Amino acid sequence: MRQLIRKIFAFDEIPWVFLVVTIAAVVIEFDAAWRPVLIYDRLAVIHGEWWRIWTGHLVHFGWPHLVADAGLFLILGRLIEREHPVITRVSLAVMPVVICVTLYWLDPAMVQYGGLSAIDFGLLIFLAGRGWQKDWVDWFWPAVLAIYVGEVVLESVYGHGHGGGMIQFDDASIRVGTAAHIGGGACGVTAWLCSWWHGRRRPSPAGPREG
Repeated sequence: MRQLIRKIFAFDEIPWVFLVVTIAAVVIEFDAAWRPVLIYDRLAVIHGEWWRIWTGHLVHFGWPHLVADAGLFLILGRLIEREHPVITRVSLAVMPVVICVTLYWLDPAMVQYGGLSAIDFGLLIFLAGRGWQKDWVDWFWPAVLAIYVGEVVLESVYGHGHGGGMIQFDDASIRVGTAAHIGGGACGVTAWLCSWWHGRRRPSPAGPREG
């Protein structure tokens, strides 16, 4: 048990990129004045406030929303960042753009959007794909992914007008951004396929052989 605790809190095991993003989201949640400046706002982005494409994902609608999103985000970071540093950093830079573009085209009625959940979804798909790739009979991560998808569906169906359904938002008019999760999911699949393709091109550790 002590070794496990040491490993979890070991300095070189801390997912620093994920931790910095989480701290930024917590700081924003403490000061409500940041929300209107940083949230993804469709009209503001059209008028050139491009930073909202990235900062909007740091804005959350209440502490329950933040704890759910950021908690899963840190867990995923702990499992992904050290083993896949390049894919992690590229994904965190590109995924917010893809998510917002998908949201812009597929859900024009959603004027504002916030939260890390769509990014979480993409990272979870990547992690599930990698886990399944190592052992095709291992259903743990696909099962976790299925549970997450089910939760998103329930939020989408029953949450509108009820402050988010299972995860309570601080505004009952807020609904789940299903289109955003589609964008995040597409990024997760793409990242997994790139990782799989790169792994296939990598030469065998034993090197070439002669028969």
